[in-house]
Amino acid sequence: MTVASRVLDVAGVSKRFGALEVLSDISFQVAKGETVCVLGPSGSGKSTLLRCINWLERPDAGQIYLNGAQIGVNGAGLVMNDRELSRIRTRIGMVFQHFALWPHLTVLQNLMEAPVQVQKRPRSEVRDEALELLAKVGLGDKRDSFPAKLSGGQKQRVGIARALAMRPDLLLFDEPTSALDPELVGEVLVVMRELAREGRTMVVVTHEMGFARDAATRILFLDRGRVVETAAPEPFFSSPETERARQFIQRYAGHAANGGC
Repeated sequence: MTVASRVLDVAGVSKRFGALEVLSDISFQVAKGETVCVLGPSGSGKSTLLRCINWLERPDAGQIYLNGAQIGVNGAGLVMNDRELSRIRTRIGMVFQHFALWPHLTVLQNLMEAPVQVQKRPRSEVRDEALELLAKVGLGDKRDSFPAKLSGGQKQRVGIARALAMRPDLLLFDEPTSALDPELVGEVLVVMRELAREGRTMVVVTHEMGFARDAATRILFLDRGRVVETAAPEPFFSSPETERARQFIQRYAGHAANGGC
């Protein structure tokens, strides 16, 4: 991977909450067009890693770069203020576990709010693009609905469209199907697989092993806040190098066989 092709560069990131070390010296890069799936047991630091990438959590050590520009620290070496961080975050789309839609806005308004108010783009341009994105995720007929009238799967698809409406360089997904009923998971994964096929640059925290195996270009396996193994999907799932990864895969393979993910 050349430096020029890197969209994301995470270098030596660590994070503590009091005495608990949640992340320890995490380093990896993501090239343009890659889908990197972050796997690991609960409590391994996966969600904290995503929150550190866009500085929703401030790392205690290490650096994070988006297209070569450091996130969280400005050119003078000072921690960015809220305005500087907001400007960087417009280039990083985040899809949360629990949708995070604005309940008082319609679906279309949810997509338009940030591009118009934060990016100051023309309302007519944003509206046309938002309608295209809703059609893309199969929700063109829901543009005037409020979030309370949507199923969980529909809300999450709106969340994905809202992230795309910002024209981000990088998409982060934090367990996007974990809050959904099992029968609704598939409709969200269909959209995510299509984004992977399109070559969107994505970092996806997930327990959906089928998606990771089919859609990822690379697997990052975390355990106890450390990167234990990184590999392409086929060697990772068929012949993992570490005992910890083997145990994890066996556990989830058995879970899936009994009707889980």
